[in-house]
Amino acid sequence: MSAQLMRPGRPQFASGDWCTGSGPEFKAEALGYIAYSGAFHTNEAEQTLTHSMFVSLLPNWLGQTQPRVVRLEDDLLHLSTAAPITSGGKQTMSYLTWRRAEASS
Repeated sequence: MSAQLMRPGRPQFASGDWCTGSGPEFKAEALGYIAYSGAFHTNEAEQTLTHSMFVSLLPNWLGQTQPRVVRLEDDLLHLSTAAPITSGGKQTMSYLTWRRAEASS
C-alpha cells in the first residue's frame, strides 16, 4: 500500500528547485505532507489492518508496523489509528474516509 496525503495550498519554493529551498520552505513542505508505503495485512475478525512502513517521509516510522481500525459502510471505508499518536506535540487520533470509485466502462 502507498499513502500520499498533502495539505492543499502549500507555498512554492521561491527558487523553483526542491534541493535549494530555505529552512522555512522545507518546514512548510514537510508539515503539509505525509507519505509512507509498504505491505499491509488484514484481520477481518478483529476489523483491523496493519501498515508495515518500508518507505516513509518520517524516518522514525521506518520498519514500524502500525495498526488501523477499519469500518465499512456501503461504498465508504473508514480508517483510523488504533491509539492516539503524537502530532504537533499533542496526542491525536487520525481518521480517513475513502469512497469506492465507480467502475469504469
